Amino acid sequence: GSVVRVVSISLDDGSVTPLKFDMRDGDNRNDAEPSQQFVCFTDDGGAIVTQSECNYPTMLGSLPSSFLTDAKGGISSQVLAELPSAATSSFSPSSAGPCFKAGSGFSYKIMNILPEHGDVKVDVSSILLLPDDAGNEKLPLIVVPHGGPHSATPTSFVPSYGYLCQHGKYAVLHVNFRGSTGFGQAALESLAGNAGTQDVLDVVAATRAAIDTGVIDPERVGICGGSHGGFLAAHLSGQHPDLFKVASMRNPCINIASMVTATDIPDWCYVETLGIGKYEWDNFRAPSKEENDKMWDNSPIAHLENVKAPTLVALGMKDRRVPPSQGLEYFHSLRAKSLPTKLLVYEDCDHAIDRVVSEADFWINTKQWFDKHL
Repeated sequence: GSVVRVVSISLDDGSVTPLKFDMRDGDNRNDAEPSQQFVCFTDDGGAIVTQSECNYPTMLGSLPSSFLTDAKGGISSQVLAELPSAATSSFSPSSAGPCFKAGSGFSYKIMNILPEHGDVKVDVSSILLLPDDAGNEKLPLIVVPHGGPHSATPTSFVPSYGYLCQHGKYAVLHVNFRGSTGFGQAALESLAGNAGTQDVLDVVAATRAAIDTGVIDPERVGICGGSHGGFLAAHLSGQHPDLFKVASMRNPCINIASMVTATDIPDWCYVETLGIGKYEWDNFRAPSKEENDKMWDNSPIAHLENVKAPTLVALGMKDRRVPPSQGLEYFHSLRAKSLPTKLLVYEDCDHAIDRVVSEADFWINTKQWFDKHL
C-alpha cells in the first residue's frame, strides 16, 4: 500500500512476518505511518534499516539478530544516523534558523476510498499533506499522481513536496491509483488497456474525497506530475477542466501514437493502451492503423480542445523514455489556444530532471506557477 514495510520471509515454509519497529517510538506517535526499508545484514546477523515519513527525513538504524529470528513483538531499534534539517539559504537567513525542521511544518494522513468504476475493486490509497498553520482558511490543493505507472508513492520524505506544502502553504495529495505497486497483482494489471480512463477516474475520485474533508478549496485545485504522472496531469486538464485549474508537468506523454516508435519503452505504449499480451517482445513493428487510433484515443492530445488550465511544461532534452517532442507538441498546441503556457528546457537532463540545479529550478518555477495561477 502507501506504507513500505520491512518483512521477514521464512526459508522453511515461506511465511511472511512484518517487522514492527519505530525509530521514533518515544515521540507519542499513535497515528504515525512511517515507511521503512531493509539495507543490508550486519556481521552479527542483525539488519541495517532506514525509516522516513512525509515530514521527517531518512533515519538509519539497526535491528538486533534476535529480533529477526523472533519478530512476534515490537522492538526499540537503535538509531545510527539521522539526516540534519535542511540547510539555511538566502530565502531563510541563518538568523531565522533552518528552512525545515524534521517533524514540523506540515502533517500527513492516509486516505482510502473504494471507487465505483473499474472491474477490480481495490482501495485507491492517497497521502494528504497539510501545512500546520492553515487556521480556518480552506487550502489550495496540488494533486500529484506518480509516474511509472507501476510504482507507488509511499509515506517517505520528498523535499520537493515538503517545500510546496510548508513554504507554499499548499495541501498536497499523492494518489496511488489502481496500477500502483503494493495493492495486489489484480489491481496492478487492471490498468493495462485502461490508461487514460481508469487511472484518470481514480485520481478524480481521490481528489473529490480530499475536497470532502472540508479543508480544501474546491475552486483552487491544481495538478502536477512527471512521466505517467505528466500523462495524467494532461489528461485531467482535458477531461476535467472545471476541477483542475492549473497544471505543471515534467516530460509528459501527450500523444502515444507519435511516441510509440520514438521511445525506449514501446511496450508501455502497447500494453497500457491495448492490454496485456498485445506487445510482441521479439518482433518490433510499428502499430497498425487500428492500434494507432486506440493509442490516440487514450492520449491527452485527444482532449486538447477542452483544456483551460495555465500549464507549465518541463523537458529534459536527453530524455529517451518520453521524447522531448511530446512536451513540445503539447506546449505549441496550448499556445495555439492562447492559454498561459511556459516551457522549461533542461539541455543536460534526461527523463528524471534530477540534476541538482535543474531539479531546484523546476520546483521553484512550479511553486511560482501555482502561486500566480492558483
